[in-house]
This record gives sequence, structure tokens and C-alpha cells, in this order.
Amino acid sequence: MSAELHRLELAPDLVDQVYRALVDAISSGAFAPGARITQEELAAQLAVSRQPVLQALRLLKKDGLVADAPGRGLQVAPLDAKWLADVYQVRGALDALAARLACAAGFKYDAELIARGRRAAKSGKVAAMIDADIEFHASIYAAADNPLIEQSAQLHWRHIRRAMGAVLQHSELRSTVWNEHEAIARAIAARDARRAEALMRGHGEQAGRHLQARLSEVLHAQ
Repeated sequence: MSAELHRLELAPDLVDQVYRALVDAISSGAFAPGARITQEELAAQLAVSRQPVLQALRLLKKDGLVADAPGRGLQVAPLDAKWLADVYQVRGALDALAARLACAAGFKYDAELIARGRRAAKSGKVAAMIDADIEFHASIYAAADNPLIEQSAQLHWRHIRRAMGAVLQHSELRSTVWNEHEAIARAIAARDARRAEALMRGHGEQAGRHLQARLSEVLHAQ
């Protein structure tokens, strides 16, 4: 039995490029929460046709990063501090599991990764700080050798990046974050599963509380 498939008219990589560009703009705060967006303007700015922009916006809407605007059209979805705290609860459990599994997988301590993170925090550049944080956690997901953990975490990181982008524009990254990262990495490298899991869980809980509090301040100020 053969199935008839319609010819694809769009290059998937172009849709993906548009999608990633819009995610970055939303995460960095270039597109503020509540800002109206149109296919025409986005297509003009990205120098592409409206079709890949339409497809990318559909993906963003599915991810919860874009929502219907009052009346008609689309807008960047508002930030919700309480909902973000719920995201961090799930992420904390995933990260703790990843840390425990990575202990049995021969994870090696990467001093350069930690050094890059410290440099990013010192630079004060929001994008660099977010990328460094994601790189650290991604290294542990990879070491855990369970693709479902990384796939699940990616869904949460899209929203966490957004909140971090909003918060880090108004406050400095906690000075202790890379001390915590280093302690977690050393515990995993030493195959101390109990300590690594506890440190990672505590790190996630504290980061969630901090981000929720700061985000609430930012939203109140706005």
C-alpha cells in the first residue's frame, strides 16, 4: 500500500532558522511580553517570505511563546511568575535525575566549561550568561545517556530562557551560581550520586525561587 504525499514547498531548515531567530528575540527581551507581532514585519526584518514566518509562528504558539492578541493578530505571550515556578519544579526533578545517572556514565569534570561560565557571568552580557547556563546543564543531560531527559528539558528551557532574559536585564546573575555548578560537576565526576543529586535539586529549587522573586519584581515595576 502506498500513500500519496503532497510536495513540500518550504525548506525545513529555513522554518527552523526563523523559529530560532524568534525564540532568541523573545528570550533576550528584544520582543517584550505582550508586544504585538505580524507576519509582514517579521518577514521584512528577516528578509524571508511570509510562509516560513507563518510556520514558525505556529510552532511558537504551540510552545506557548506566542498567543492570540486581544482583537486579532498575535502577541508575545505574557510572563507568569507562578507558572514559571511550576516549570522549575519539573526541571529540578529532571536535573536531579540527570545528575544521578551521569555519575554512572563516566562524566568528566570540565574546568574550561566552568571557566567559560564564570567569564560569562562576569561579563554581564545576558545572552552569554544564558548560553553558558544552558551549556552546563546540557553537558549533564548528555552524560546521563537518556535522550528523554534532554528532550523533556528542552521544552522547559525555552520558557526558562525567556524569564532569565527578562530578569537578567534588571539584576546581576547570582554570584554563587557557578560555585554551585562547579560543586555539582565535581560530585558527578567523583561518582557521588547522592551528593550530586542533592546539590542539583537544591540548585534548581534556589534558582526557581530567585527567578520567581525577581520576575515578580520586574512584572510589578512594568
